[in-house]
Amino acid sequence: MTRRSILRLIWIAVAITVVVLYVLFDPSQYGVFPKCYFYQLTGLQCPGCGLQRMFHALLHGDILAAWHYNAFLLCSLPFLAFLLWVEMMRTRRQALYARVYSMQTVWIIIVLTLAWFVLRNIISI
Repeated sequence: MTRRSILRLIWIAVAITVVVLYVLFDPSQYGVFPKCYFYQLTGLQCPGCGLQRMFHALLHGDILAAWHYNAFLLCSLPFLAFLLWVEMMRTRRQALYARVYSMQTVWIIIVLTLAWFVLRNIISI
């Protein structure tokens, strides 16, 4: 077995373990899951707030609850899956990789994330 195969198996095992933990345990009910320090310090929700609860809700098929916890990340999941695919195909599709991982894309993601940060804190007030 090559080193690359072993690393791939480790990543798969870690991913399965994380999924199983989030299926079995609700992050809002168990204190072992990490808390958002930004929210604890400021009372404002960061763009990632609700991610763990959203993931738990999605794993249980509750899309409405997942939307409630973090609509931006829920809507971003297809794009994130696409980014993962592009990353895995970077040697075979170098032109696509260069275009997707361009500064323009980075700035679009930054602007959308900041807009979500501002919007979600205005709505929750």
